[in-house]
Amino acid sequence: MRILRNLPVLFVMVLMVVSLRAQTESGQIKEIRAKAERGDAKAQAKLGDAYAAGQGVSKDYVKAASWYRKAAEQGFAAAQLSLGLMYAEGCFDPFGESVPKDYVEAIKWFRKAAEQGLDHAQNNLGYAYTTGEGAPKDYVEAVRWFRKAAEQGHAAAQGNLGMRYFKGEGVPKDAIEAYAWWNIAGARGDKNSQVNRDAAENGMTSTQILQAQERSKDLMKMIEGKMAKAVGK
Repeated sequence: MRILRNLPVLFVMVLMVVSLRAQTESGQIKEIRAKAERGDAKAQAKLGDAYAAGQGVSKDYVKAASWYRKAAEQGFAAAQLSLGLMYAEGCFDPFGESVPKDYVEAIKWFRKAAEQGLDHAQNNLGYAYTTGEGAPKDYVEAVRWFRKAAEQGHAAAQGNLGMRYFKGEGVPKDAIEAYAWWNIAGARGDKNSQVNRDAAENGMTSTQILQAQERSKDLMKMIEGKMAKAVGK
């Protein structure tokens, strides 16, 4: 049976949802910079995005990290995530200054964003507790954070939670629960979870598969209910 582990979102450099289209109009950047310099956290994060991507300004990872930090220190969760990602990945610039890889600093900012409910950060924090990079290896804590993200509909976290049940890490070993989470993640397009679910089927009885499919339906209802409630806030 071939079981695949989800690739860590921890090592995927993702820009914030608040994005800047590729732009060369200096006026747009000047407007964002003016707001950022007045202390507007959202503008500070946008300016960090611009420097990280080289959109409208020359790419500069150090300046990106500096602006992300200003927004992050004001509690702006998306900037906390972006800053954590820079430290998790390490941003090397052969023509300028680089941001060094620093897992401890990455986890510090992931935790702040995760505590505000950001699902990507919660998944990254769970992964850190799984690998022991930047945080002590602790499967119980990993499960706690994966579950928080999974219940918000985060497919990678759902896959990671399924893996914990399959291996019995931080939770009792449970093939039915593993299948159920992989089934949900697979339905959301997570390829690894699709492979893992199909592989797990080979070791399950038809009764267990039916039970797992019913469990998937129950979990989906719970997740959809929580997501609808969150949107209504």
